[in-house]
Amino acid sequence: MEKIASFTINHLKLLPGIYVSRKDKAGESTITTFDIRMTRPNFEPVMNTAEVHTIEHLGATFLRNHPDFSDKTIYFGPMGCRTGFYLLLNGDYTSSDIVSLIQDMFRFIRDYKDEVPGACARDCGNYLDMNLPMTNYLADKFLKEVLENIDETHLVYPE
Repeated sequence: MEKIASFTINHLKLLPGIYVSRKDKAGESTITTFDIRMTRPNFEPVMNTAEVHTIEHLGATFLRNHPDFSDKTIYFGPMGCRTGFYLLLNGDYTSSDIVSLIQDMFRFIRDYKDEVPGACARDCGNYLDMNLPMTNYLADKFLKEVLENIDETHLVYPE
């Protein structure tokens, strides 16, 4: 069997950042899949499921309510390895095109203090697995260490 594209990236060289993972055609549209990598694979601890789940709820809420990207957002969700998230947008984008969007999303997550949207038994299949304080911390860490001064080494996959 042929390896899928995401398994061909050298995860030993991959740094936290925003990467174009792939581009697919859907009819006349291009769907751009982004790899939003929050931790360095195989070097840093992975995120706990509670924080990943909370980021998923807050990130999806932010994107689905964004004035420019709500109708372009196809999907936002976690990677199984718990080192980051996938964002699928309708459109042909580069990593640089969405830096400000991702910065704004993580500022929203860092500053969020209310009840997590959808965190109740009626709306979520595992609503008790949430950790907002640690999510706020991880968002702040990602902003400070990666997003605020992001450069090409955090926007283009390593060779």
